Amino acid sequence: MPRELLFQVSPETAHNEVLLKEQVAKLFQVAVSDIQKVVVVKRSIDARQKAIKFNIKANVFLKGETYSESAIELPEYPNVSNAQEVIVVGAGPAGLFAALQLIESGLKPIVIERGKDVRGRRRDLKAINRDHIVNEDSNYCFGEGGAGTYSDGKLYTRSKKRGDVDRILRLLVAFGATPDILVEAHPHIGTNKLPQIIQDIREKIIECGGQVLFETRVSDFVIKSNEIQGVVTQNGDTISANKVILATGHSARDIFELLDRKKILIEAKPFALGVRAEHPQELIDKIQYSCDFRGEYLPPAPYSIVKQVNGRGMYSFCMCPGGVIAPCATSPGEVVTNGWSPSKRDQATANSGIVVELKLEDFKPFAKFGALAGMEFQKAIEQKAWHLAGQTQKVPAQRMVDFTHNKLSSSIPKTSYVPGTTSVELGQVFPGFLTQIMREGFVQFGKSMRGYMTNEAILHAPESRTSSPVRIPRDHETLEHLQIKGLYPCGEGAGFAGGIISAAIDGEKCALKIAESLLK
Repeated sequence: MPRELLFQVSPETAHNEVLLKEQVAKLFQVAVSDIQKVVVVKRSIDARQKAIKFNIKANVFLKGETYSESAIELPEYPNVSNAQEVIVVGAGPAGLFAALQLIESGLKPIVIERGKDVRGRRRDLKAINRDHIVNEDSNYCFGEGGAGTYSDGKLYTRSKKRGDVDRILRLLVAFGATPDILVEAHPHIGTNKLPQIIQDIREKIIECGGQVLFETRVSDFVIKSNEIQGVVTQNGDTISANKVILATGHSARDIFELLDRKKILIEAKPFALGVRAEHPQELIDKIQYSCDFRGEYLPPAPYSIVKQVNGRGMYSFCMCPGGVIAPCATSPGEVVTNGWSPSKRDQATANSGIVVELKLEDFKPFAKFGALAGMEFQKAIEQKAWHLAGQTQKVPAQRMVDFTHNKLSSSIPKTSYVPGTTSVELGQVFPGFLTQIMREGFVQFGKSMRGYMTNEAILHAPESRTSSPVRIPRDHETLEHLQIKGLYPCGEGAGFAGGIISAAIDGEKCALKIAESLLK
């Protein structure tokens, strides 16, 4: 039996198998030759002291003990070509993992995706970055793999109660992700590596007899006696099934509007909104690691910060070390920011959403829109930002200290946001209460992270797609919509997930509930 060991080592030792084995031998007070294998189970950084350490959790196999490498493999997926069909709307993590789970359960998924396949999306991403052209069906939010594919690929979730995180990570490894994601405390694949993994998942779905339909947008639901019968596409085609997983993501406003028009129960949901702040990565490294140069064994430093300002939470969101800011509008006439990092996190800048929690009462000016009030609040800010920045995909921007002083920045340096920026006093973008909270909050951030509050930092507005502004309610036990039998609201768009891992878990949960109801 291996011995489990918790210990700390230097960054260099953490990344050198020989040095790691020597350290373990010292701790066990045995010769290095007596250590057969050190299997690192979890690894995280402790930067609280001047001498930065890595926390290591490892299984140690001594000489003579049984140790064998175990490959991570995919489940034995059956061929479901002739099995009962289940419609999955959306090919983001919730939809793709729902489809895999349906196959594993002996059901045939028909995945309907409004956007293009993962490779085809690239042309449209280039168009929004270079030519300021927004394709409403193919962009950073819509298309195979969903928002996570070309946004970042972070694989951690704060909630361990949602389901089996390790199962999702192991499936990703089986589909080609590096095994390091099983070890790192904050695993990350990177937007340059995710597309191939997503493509391999799609090919497995098709190989097993499932269907994946691209550039196919759902425009209506077929409902009889409050039971789902199928969906209608934008071409007028009807696809029939009495089980539909709705996994359309937090930006599918047309789906929210469709549900509202058909008087299918939805609810306004609070979310968070703010700006995306970009600093030089070297500055964040210096703040977080308390050193002038981090060296080759430490990764680009992330940060996480939370403050209470005037009774509201203001916090960092989707922090991207060594990353860039991307244009994430889904319709013409709006601008939206998000961030991503490549797998090596080797860009010169660090960025993070800095957002403020909103409350339902904030949406009162949009009360006439009912359950869509939060969505209209969100849309109004994105459209105002578009007008203020010049009615292209340029975004309003301001230096951080200037923002706190309500002072228009005389110049904005080139940032990682490719479409470009326009110098705007950001108080014009946001409601007064939100502007005041952010101004006070950045001052508090600067006190906690000395050096963070600087005019080297550029704020880009808005960061508005943090989570869905709508919840599609469902039964706690069956996971079906409270009103429409056979309709399973799922993932981020329905308000039941927040990120790749939790969305994938929710997709699996919905698929399992369907299998339970059909195959019992």
